[in-house]
Amino acid sequence: MSDPAPRPCPGPLARRGFLSIGLAGGCGIAGSLALPDLLRLRAEQPLPAAKRTKVIMVWLPGGCSHVDTYDPKPDAAAEYRGPFSPIATTLPGVSFTELLPLQAALADRVAIVRSMQQTAGGHPAGSMQMLSGDPDTRDKPKPKLPDWMCVTNYLRSRSGRPAGALPRYVGVNPPLEYNGPAYLGDAWQPFVVSGDPSAPSFAVPDLGLPPEGDRRLGAQLRLRRQFDAFRREFDRRLEMDAIDAFEAQAVGLLTDPAARRAFDLTLEDDATRDRYGRNAWGQQLLMARRLVEAGVEVVTTSLAGPLCGRVHNWDDHAVNHHVFDALRFRAGAYDRAVSALVEDIFARGLDDEVLVVVTGEFGRTPRIEYSPSTGAGDASAPAGTTQPGRDHWPRAYSNLWAGAGVTPGVVIGATDARGEDVTERRITAGDFLATIYHHLGIDAARVTIDDFNGRPTPLVDHGAPVPELAG
Repeated sequence: MSDPAPRPCPGPLARRGFLSIGLAGGCGIAGSLALPDLLRLRAEQPLPAAKRTKVIMVWLPGGCSHVDTYDPKPDAAAEYRGPFSPIATTLPGVSFTELLPLQAALADRVAIVRSMQQTAGGHPAGSMQMLSGDPDTRDKPKPKLPDWMCVTNYLRSRSGRPAGALPRYVGVNPPLEYNGPAYLGDAWQPFVVSGDPSAPSFAVPDLGLPPEGDRRLGAQLRLRRQFDAFRREFDRRLEMDAIDAFEAQAVGLLTDPAARRAFDLTLEDDATRDRYGRNAWGQQLLMARRLVEAGVEVVTTSLAGPLCGRVHNWDDHAVNHHVFDALRFRAGAYDRAVSALVEDIFARGLDDEVLVVVTGEFGRTPRIEYSPSTGAGDASAPAGTTQPGRDHWPRAYSNLWAGAGVTPGVVIGATDARGEDVTERRITAGDFLATIYHHLGIDAARVTIDDFNGRPTPLVDHGAPVPELAG
């Protein structure tokens, strides 16, 4: 299972996208709409309106060490337990490690799954199991099945209920490496916000047309280039009548002041921004909360980048990071951001309609391994220095759930004394997906979507909603 060197993750490539809207600022927002999908939608009958629960998924790319966070094993042998002490939570008899004091104080508001399991040891296959339900254990360059986020975007677009100026699905520095729309088409990918929302240079994208001279001219030139590109593509395809609700949404993003406000973190008071943390992760989660309040139905955000350490993810092999230094390095920002999001969901009355899920594709090996570092940097010693690490571990790991009727203050499942294997209530990737779909009003066991060959394909053909998590 070892993955000694970080691999570049270019993400899924657009195959049939024809419209790309770039809205410049300190971050970039982009979306793509596939013309064949627009035409096909016109011929399809809308689905009945579904339950309108919203979901924020916080993704930990590379996999978080469960025994160093939510499932400590203080009595395990030294080669397993790590250096972090357990601390009490607000749940009697339940401990997290000292890395998560703020989340420990909110344990009575959340549900912790300690018995997650999937069967793939690689990042691509593990991510595809968790996000799309593909049971294949082989790492593939692109997904075979659409992820639950794109599926939700697709199905809700057919519910007969308009989305408004904002997209249904937004990714704030989202996980895009090993997931995507597959046979649904590129129209259903997220509208992507990229960049560091905490950086001094960060600015709200120019979603409206500015009133002053030079900026007005710049906006006009950008729009002219965009619409010239639209016209050339439409002329090539001879399908000008394809301009419909999807293009209207794109124009809405350019002109609707409500869209501008949803992305504008400066409208939050300083105390709130400080509580989330004045760093990329804190401000990403604050933006996620603002977006669901404004009507976005699915928000994904990936806690990656420099806050993770040298290799910019949670893949804490010894060749990448000193695993314990890396966990210390990122713990403050992670604990603060997640706890602030959970607090806000309840304090602002969003807990009836917003589900928060925090997870990665797997955990890390309970047994500590030692290897030479491949390079110096944050949380990593100079190249050649032997340091501790933990490898991939899909056999048992943890995740966090809150809001939308999730039973608060419960711990679901258990692992053995070393944290190696599930001993109580195994929760699979299929169960994970079926639970999220259940919150979204989608019966994953019965709904099918035609694949590239026209074959009806079930969303998830294994797993069932977890009662305590299903609301």
